[in-house]
Amino acid sequence: MAKNSGSRASLEKDPHDVAAMFDGVARRYDITNTVISLGQDKIWRRATRKALAPKAGERVLDLAAGTGVSTVELEKSGAWCVAADFSLGMLKAGLSRNVPMVAGDAMHLPFADQVFDAATISFGLRNVSDFDAGLREIARVTRPGGRLVVCEFSTPVFKPMRIAYMEYLMKALPRVARSVSSNPDAYVYLAESIRAWPAQFELAKRIEAAGWRDVTVRNLSGGIVALHSAVRV
Repeated sequence: MAKNSGSRASLEKDPHDVAAMFDGVARRYDITNTVISLGQDKIWRRATRKALAPKAGERVLDLAAGTGVSTVELEKSGAWCVAADFSLGMLKAGLSRNVPMVAGDAMHLPFADQVFDAATISFGLRNVSDFDAGLREIARVTRPGGRLVVCEFSTPVFKPMRIAYMEYLMKALPRVARSVSSNPDAYVYLAESIRAWPAQFELAKRIEAAGWRDVTVRNLSGGIVALHSAVRV
């Protein structure tokens, strides 16, 4: 987690701390996500697959894939999909899933240039210590004209909903996590990292600056989650 004297999470993160945190939540990660999202996580995964539109024969990178549940969803398209994550604990927890898995840091991916037709990162860009560099690294391994979808928590567009959501994040979510998670403190980090994250159109500008074009934004669940789609320059 971030090492600072203020909040426990910011946009400055120690990769080793974040990886260790995810190792600690790996065992019950999937069920916890379903509980705290009220089952919306399944809808968000399907929306991500449809936005990326992978095709049979394509090579797809699923970055920050965790236990590989998102990779399984992507594979429904018939594309060859690889799960990559920097948490060995998360990858180990997903070994029963029949998808290729690779340990890798988003800022130093273990792949050659331009090897993927499409790439996606779901709920993981917030955890990259320099996410602008991470976006450039994803661009490096994606062919020109290849596609990117970033699925990430964002800012609800309706003010009353935004206020209620922030209350849920900071008060209710940690309480729910204590009842279902193997490491409830990680979900305090989750709430604080969401609060510190750029809003939709600021993130769109950052994606474009990192080597992507035609960036579009689609809000899910009223903006609680946003899909940012782009094409490799």
